[in-house]
Amino acid sequence: MFIVLLKFAANKADAPRHMDGHKAWLEQGFADGVFLLSGSVQPKQGGAVLAANTTREELAHRIAADPFVAEDVVRAEIIEIDASRADDRLSFLIA
Repeated sequence: MFIVLLKFAANKADAPRHMDGHKAWLEQGFADGVFLLSGSVQPKQGGAVLAANTTREELAHRIAADPFVAEDVVRAEIIEIDASRADDRLSFLIA
C-alpha cells in the first residue's frame, strides 16, 4: 500500500488551469482500482492519495501522468507501507 503526498511546487498558481486534467487523472485511478482515497492536505499544502493493488514502479508511472505533476504544480512523494494491522473495517487492506 502507498501514500502519495502531492505537495505544492513552483507552479502552484497554475493549479486552476490543470484542475480538470487532475480530476480526470484521479477518476481514472479510482476506476482502475488503484486509488482508494484522495483529498487535500491542510492547510492548503497540496493533496494525498492512498493507493493499493499496484507496484511502486507502476504507481510512479501513473503519478508522472498527473497533469499537476507534469506541469510542476505539485511534487509527488511516494511512501510505501507494509501494513500488518488494521481495524476490522479496513481489514481488506492487509494483504
